[in-house]
Amino acid sequence: MKHGKDFIGVGIGGFIINDKNELLLLKRKTPPEAGYWNIPGGRVKFGETLEKAVAREVKEETDLDVEVLSVLGFVNHIIKEENAHWVAIHFLCRIIDGQVKITEPEKHESIEWFSFDNLPEKQTITLKQAIKEYKTIKQQAVNYHSLK
Repeated sequence: MKHGKDFIGVGIGGFIINDKNELLLLKRKTPPEAGYWNIPGGRVKFGETLEKAVAREVKEETDLDVEVLSVLGFVNHIIKEENAHWVAIHFLCRIIDGQVKITEPEKHESIEWFSFDNLPEKQTITLKQAIKEYKTIKQQAVNYHSLK
């Protein structure tokens, strides 16, 4: 039995922004959405909290240690033509330690920082939703502070 194929998978993703306001993305080699850019992440293991899962997956994929700051939101990641069904929760994370590198070359062909003005065209469903959530939260914060 395979997560996301034979039953709905529970996934997580780390939305990581550096001090230059750039977003860390990985280009996928494997389905679903091979050849598309996504945030670091993966599946939640049985008995694992969502926060522990995102920190573990980010470490496994990028060699970065991160602190989970907050939940951004979630996405219904359903791709009928690839027979994939995931529910993924996105977390805003801060780098604590490490240097960015691809640590799972069998899964990813590239890792890069992107400015929000120059994001790649080929974005996974998950990435599109996470960016939308982040921009909404940022705008809500600006609106809140302008009321004071």
